[in-house]
Order: sequence, then structure tokens, then C-alpha cells
Amino acid sequence: MNKLTVEDLDLKGKRVLMRVDFNVPLEQGRVANDKRIRAALPTINYITNNGGKLILMSHLGRPKGKRVPEMSLQPCVTVLNALLGKKTRFVDDCIGPAVENAVEALGEGDILLLENLRYTNQETENDPEFAAQLAKLGDVYVNDAFGTAHRAHASTEGVTHYIDQCAAGYLLMKEHDYLGGVLADPAKPFVAILGGAKISGKIDIISNLLPRVDNIIIGGGMAYTFFKAQGKEVGKSLLEEDKIDLAKELLAQGGQKIILPVDCMVSNTFDFAGRQVGALKEVAADEIPANEFSLDIGPKSIEKFRLIISAAKTIVWNGPMGVFEIEDTARGTYAIANALAQATANGATTVIGGGDSASAIHKAGVTDKVSHVSTGGGASLELMEGKVLPGVA
Repeated sequence: MNKLTVEDLDLKGKRVLMRVDFNVPLEQGRVANDKRIRAALPTINYITNNGGKLILMSHLGRPKGKRVPEMSLQPCVTVLNALLGKKTRFVDDCIGPAVENAVEALGEGDILLLENLRYTNQETENDPEFAAQLAKLGDVYVNDAFGTAHRAHASTEGVTHYIDQCAAGYLLMKEHDYLGGVLADPAKPFVAILGGAKISGKIDIISNLLPRVDNIIIGGGMAYTFFKAQGKEVGKSLLEEDKIDLAKELLAQGGQKIILPVDCMVSNTFDFAGRQVGALKEVAADEIPANEFSLDIGPKSIEKFRLIISAAKTIVWNGPMGVFEIEDTARGTYAIANALAQATANGATTVIGGGDSASAIHKAGVTDKVSHVSTGGGASLELMEGKVLPGVA
């Protein structure tokens, strides 16, 4: 990573303003999943062990410029204290005299967490005055919030104009090394697996990956737009009518590289909101009944995809193979998760691009059996699209 990193900074006695991603789920005022907080620990420990006075800032949820008590970052303090074995201070704002006084009171190795940045719209608007106020709190700046690195906000981009030394934390470095490294110099065969609901969200990824990969496996809702482009019946399955011509272009461009399902699991009843699905049956990809929903890849597709995955040396996965939120239609997604775990055990590099794929890997119980699970859905997508992330730049 050709960037200044936290290890390049002289931290002793310095006020270190650090952007973290503590956008964690809260239930009844408590943190329900501390994965994102844990992800920041290596950088937090490095800074405090080297005598930095650490000021942490983050957003949580979408309070849209209002003080929403249910979106306070205060519950994160309890988790930090337990994980670090030391007291983290908290201040009920992110700029202003009370915050400046709290920062002034910090000693070497102390930690202060600021209140939710998005309690003001100036954060998401990247307001220069707000960014300058944040910058006043630190002598140096560290960004370890990969999940928001694709957003040009005051705490990720604006603040860097007012602080001389801005560096990447360990999580940002790791994410960029894995995702960026995979695209820059992948061991071959290189396979991408793309799923999820829509082609529209993955067009740029497909275009960026096609020249680099040996195969792109396509599943999930986006597969049916490709089927339609091939003239197949897709029944009541998810379909983007306005993307059929684009799917034709991608199929012509990709040729043998694009691998589609050969069979599907269909049902005549499906209620996503109620998480209910009728009896499932396996049909060939070109035999989807006109009045039924295709909701998952079938066993022949699973086996076909598994063989391609097992031969690969580098694999990137983004997007489920079916409606994985419902147990009966999650089998294809879990099978891919397990195939990736097996490929990793056999020496392949496997990178999971955040969002639903990260959730699926977690549900399948193989989070620790793949090379890297990204903490940023949108950020990982944009990096795979070949874009420069403002927070990294």
C-alpha cells in the first residue's frame, strides 16, 4: 500500500484523531455484534501503546442530522472497556468546547470516544467548517474506517485538508492489501463469484473483472436477467427488464468466462416479507415454469460451481446465490461458502466482499476459514470496480 500508515507516525504525546467504523447493531441499548469494534483493536492498541492520546470518531445509523438517543455511540464504551481492559472516556458531542476540554484532559495512552458524527448533517455534506473543527482536535489523523472509505465525508476526506499527517490504520491497510492485491496481481486461476438481486449494482464490477478473471460465476437474482437475455423463460423470478440488452452485451463480451447456473430451485409460492416459501422442486435452467419463482441454484449448479472453485487459486465472492434469508433457499449460498472454506484449506486466497456475502459466511459458520471477510460492503464493491476511494486517497 503506497500510503502513509500508522507505523510511519511519531505518536508519543500526540493527539491522534482516528476515524473508526463503529456503525454496529444495537438492541435494547446494547451492542448486538461487536465485530466492527474488534476490527479496530489492532490500531487502537498500537496508538495507545506508543503513547498517543487517542480520540475516536464514528457514525452510527442514519440519524439524518438529529440527536436520536437510540443511535448514540455510548454503548460502544462498555464493549471497548471490556475488550481493552481499560477505561474509555466518552463525550456527548463531536465538536465544541466540551469536546476540546475532554481532549485537553487526555494523557498518553488515554482514549476518548466522541458522540455520533451524523447527529449533524455537516458530516455527510463534508462541510469544510465542520471538518476544520474536527481537525482542531488532533495533531495527526488516522483512518481505520474502511466501511466508509468510499464516502467523501467530513471525517473521512474533509478533515485531511487541515491536518498535515494523515495515515491508514491496520484495518484499512489490510482491506486495501487484500482487495487491491487480488485485483492487481491475482494467483491464477482467478475466479469471481457474483450474486445478489440486481445486475445494475454489479455492472462496473463485471466490466472491471472480465479482462482479469478466468471465470465469473453468476448466481442469485441477477442470473435471471442473463437467462432472459439468452431467450429463456424465467417465470416470476427477479428480473431487470431494462438490463436485458446489457446482459446480452456482457455475455457476448465475456463468452466462455461467464458461468451461469444449469439448474434452479423453484416454487409456486413465495413471500419474502413473511419469510415463507412453498414446496421447492429442481428444474433445468431452461425449464423454469412461467408461473413459478426461481429462488436458489440447484444441486447440479452447486457441483459445477464447486469444481471451478476447487481448481482456483484466487477467489472473490460478492452476493448470495439465492434468497439466503430463508433457510430452504439458502442451500446454494451455504454450499458456496463451504466450497470457499475448502479452497482456502487447499491454499487458495479467498476474499469475501462484505454485505450479504459476509453475513452468509457468518451464518454458514466459516468466517474463520476464509482468507479475508471485508468489513465494508459498499467500499469493497467500489474497490472491485476499480474506483479510487476518497478515504484512501
